Amino acid sequence: SKFENIFEVLHPNYYALAVSNGTTALHLALVAMGINEGDEVILPDSTFAATINAVLYCNATPVICEINNKTWCIDENEIKSLINSKTKAIIPVHLYGQPANMQEIINIAKDNNLFIIEDCAEAIGSKIGNKRVGTYGDCSTFSFYGNKTITTGEGGMVLFKNKKHLELGKLLRDHGMSNKKRYWHEIVGFNYRMTNLQAAVGVAQMERFEEIIDKKREIFNFYNRNLLNLKGISKMPFNSNNFYNSSWLYTLILDSYIDRDKLINNLNQLGIELRPSFCSLSEMPPYRNFRKSLSLKNSYLLSKNGVSLPSSIMLNKIQLKFIVQSFVNVLKNNL
Repeated sequence: SKFENIFEVLHPNYYALAVSNGTTALHLALVAMGINEGDEVILPDSTFAATINAVLYCNATPVICEINNKTWCIDENEIKSLINSKTKAIIPVHLYGQPANMQEIINIAKDNNLFIIEDCAEAIGSKIGNKRVGTYGDCSTFSFYGNKTITTGEGGMVLFKNKKHLELGKLLRDHGMSNKKRYWHEIVGFNYRMTNLQAAVGVAQMERFEEIIDKKREIFNFYNRNLLNLKGISKMPFNSNNFYNSSWLYTLILDSYIDRDKLINNLNQLGIELRPSFCSLSEMPPYRNFRKSLSLKNSYLLSKNGVSLPSSIMLNKIQLKFIVQSFVNVLKNNL
């Protein structure tokens, strides 16, 4: 489709496959890479549940890894201690648009003969140097859910490095049905197709791609400038020239003495919606018993004290100023 072609131009040397949503993108990618029962897949503790659920759909075993103190993405040093003979893949998640340290992760994967599936659901447009996220792994996945940087309402994309994986992905996407013989099913597949309507919305969105990313970055920089050195904030987003964050959702960590939920409620009353960070996977009932890092203090800190500020490109200067002023005032009252 045209939408897939646009994606391939943006991510050279990869084959694009449009699917019904970001979760099916992950599941399809894992199945196409041959991940199944008995295999272990390492993923970060701080991510949306879709990342771990997709591994479980394959009957594979997730292994939960601590996050890096600076980037809040999977901790590349910690990955090594979790690898064993059953490990087959690593899923780095570029959380909130912040790229994970892919060069290190590639080195680890090469040394241990592991697949890399990049979860770029929140990070379309993010880069390390001049190289876009989604072009580091064996395959990568994107989401176009309603709140994402580029949206088709619901939708997703898988990028494959290897044509063989792409062909299997195509077969799986459409019920495992042969493209040579009608209603002949070669394997058990899924109904993970993207509709033409969604693809058309995606094409229109991609025409404004640079403009949307620029606006996201503008909001990111505005918050960064105005919230710097504020009492009550313990960590702001990692900012580096080399790691280009496409700024999906501006997220910071409050000092532990701040009552985060009270702060969120106080701002809600002013008509400003703040969101808590994702809960750590390892704390939740379905995932509690999986093997994990010995210490998950960074992910627990983000889970307990992390908060995301409004980041829609529809926000104007006056609204952004109002958000910042209100946030500063409410934060002071919570000290």
